[in-house]
Amino acid sequence: MNREEIERAAREVVRCRLGGRRLARLEGIAGEDAGYRVQARANAMLEATLGPVVGHKIGGTTAAMRAFLGAGEPLAGEVFESGRRASPAGFAFADFRRPGIETEIAVRLGRDLPAEGAPFDRGAVAAAVAELLPAIEIVDDRYEDVRCAGVATLIADNAFNAACILGAPLADWRGLDLAGLRARTFIDGALVAEARSEALMGHPMEALVWLANRRAALGRGLAAGQFVSLGTVTPVQWLPGPAEARIEIEGLGEARVRLA
Repeated sequence: MNREEIERAAREVVRCRLGGRRLARLEGIAGEDAGYRVQARANAMLEATLGPVVGHKIGGTTAAMRAFLGAGEPLAGEVFESGRRASPAGFAFADFRRPGIETEIAVRLGRDLPAEGAPFDRGAVAAAVAELLPAIEIVDDRYEDVRCAGVATLIADNAFNAACILGAPLADWRGLDLAGLRARTFIDGALVAEARSEALMGHPMEALVWLANRRAALGRGLAAGQFVSLGTVTPVQWLPGPAEARIEIEGLGEARVRLA
């Protein structure tokens, strides 16, 4: 894949993202590495409108989701300043194509995880984590047909990410049983899903290990001050219309968002 192909694909991602258009499968772009090359170029252009990249998201942390997407590994995306909100937050439902709510654990890094430090293990990434936060990721199915979009196209478009709503941070988190935290998802006050944090690749820090090492393989690191939303603990809840969502993570607290 040459520079012209990367540029053409990146401009199509930007055109659809900013124009509210559904993204079709990017022609000539195949494989995860190609997707990340397009993502990097597209995000560099999107920053002029959406603000700087301030965080990261991980998708496909469950085997079932990876099978649905046809992915051999999780998918990583970046989050822009305009998409980072503190809980409680509000959005217009009409700003999304097909929004979904994900119940997540996020970390805020207190130190860099540079590419040259790889390979990372659970202890190394945990040492870099300053805070844990309950989080909601709003994902958006903004594709012509997600079943046919292909992994490279999904990665190029930041793997469904539309926004991340962050709850209150917890600095004193190291005594928590991170693999055993109960997570609950509520839509309009009704409990719709419940699961434990082991859904995140067996342990939330394993998701962070994967991201740090995957970015290192691309020659990119993770920076202190940025946050990482580690993937959904409960299944995504697609919203057919305006709604209010609340998520709870045992030991961490809650986050709320309204799509009106």
